[in-house]
Amino acid sequence: MLFEPRAADLDPVDVENALLRAALGDYSDEAAVLLLITSGHWLPQLQSSGLITLDGNVDGEGLWAHIAWPELDGAMRIGTITGTSSQRWVLRAAASIADGHPVDLGDLVTGLDRHALTLVLAAMAHAAGSHEQHHTSRDADGVPQPGHRLPPLVPWPQPHLQ
Repeated sequence: MLFEPRAADLDPVDVENALLRAALGDYSDEAAVLLLITSGHWLPQLQSSGLITLDGNVDGEGLWAHIAWPELDGAMRIGTITGTSSQRWVLRAAASIADGHPVDLGDLVTGLDRHALTLVLAAMAHAAGSHEQHHTSRDADGVPQPGHRLPPLVPWPQPHLQ
């Protein structure tokens, strides 16, 4: 009998890679996954609680993984996954970016510590595609001329060690 791999059985780096592989090309999904990876708190809990599922080797390049976004609120409510107030707001922001879960921006920004706010701002900038925007100049006749790639509006900070 063959057993399907489970995210809980994988090395955390393999789970991160599988999540990023599945998100690649969708800026919102990329931003939400990068937010959780960079925050350093949520992925181990999501992995061990079964809130990350594997799709198998979809593209021949390795496993794909997805976060069960709709199940996160319930898991927090019953204590399956836990975090500080700021960490919970990071998770809510990621769910909003990836899956459209409503979040009150006033509550969000006042609930984040400085580091978490930086991460959420970087995620929002990434979801908007600021990491792929180019500067376009115009010549003397007003014709657009290709320019250089602009830096992200808010760059991702180095991972936060807890």
